[in-house]
Amino acid sequence: MKVFVTGVGGQLGYDVMNELKKRGHEAIGSDIHPEYRAVGAEPCEAPWPYISLDITDKAAAERVIEELQPDAVIHCAAWTAVDLAEEEENKAKVQAINADGTRNIAEAARAADAKMLYISTDYVFDGNGTEAWEPDCQDYAPLNVYGQSKLAGELAVKELLEKYFIIRIAWVFGTNGKNFIKTMLSLGQKYDTLRVVKDQIGTPTYTYDLARLLVDMAETEKYGIYHATNEGGYISWYDFACEIFRQAGMSTKVVPVTTEEFGLSKAKRPFNSRLDKSKLAEAGFEPLPSWQDALKRYIDAIKDNNR
Repeated sequence: MKVFVTGVGGQLGYDVMNELKKRGHEAIGSDIHPEYRAVGAEPCEAPWPYISLDITDKAAAERVIEELQPDAVIHCAAWTAVDLAEEEENKAKVQAINADGTRNIAEAARAADAKMLYISTDYVFDGNGTEAWEPDCQDYAPLNVYGQSKLAGELAVKELLEKYFIIRIAWVFGTNGKNFIKTMLSLGQKYDTLRVVKDQIGTPTYTYDLARLLVDMAETEKYGIYHATNEGGYISWYDFACEIFRQAGMSTKVVPVTTEEFGLSKAKRPFNSRLDKSKLAEAGFEPLPSWQDALKRYIDAIKDNNR
């Protein structure tokens, strides 16, 4: 199977490319930079075939995908800086990347008769209540610019394609980029006590585990909308931080606070990011391991990378 992956400089795209390579698929990665680079890193030689592509350039997206003629497109490229998306000068960029860019990729995938996997987010919902959101729920009400742009991407994929997967994820972490775990570990080395919100509830998603699931999906025709986070139960960011420090063997004290008490954030966050993942097993896909297990493997991985 030939697979084209966007956003390979990010956490998820990087892991997807490695999973495809491990399984013997022909994988071609892309990102906006002329040369491959991980987020925040210097350019380096890509460990797999790499093409520079600005997904907001409709003609370029059409040309690249037409030339490659992939069997599947896994669309990981996105603007993910949630707070920065709220700044007036960035709003048009966010729309161009997450909404218009996704439409460009979807149109090119349709022309090539390729299946498409689009990575979306719990932020398409308003986060009210305590019930887990069902994949096929259409009570969309994103609270922030990022969520609005990702929902627009979803709607474009559904409008244009029949052969599509929409996979909503939450609280993402991976070795190739910035995330909550790295932030906690860094802050925990500087401060004895940290304040972390306790009233936003969800489940983390390890990109290494998610990449396996995405390739599993790409190898099938079980199209539709799915939710995919790690198993292990719903938690707060406070719970997550406590477990991070416990597993890392650090004595940092974590103080639970409400979102209102914490303040700071420019973008509104959903309180309820519980995602119902039962559709995965119903479709025959293997659920992701527990987030506790994922966290252990992740901490071990970043320790190895720092040696």
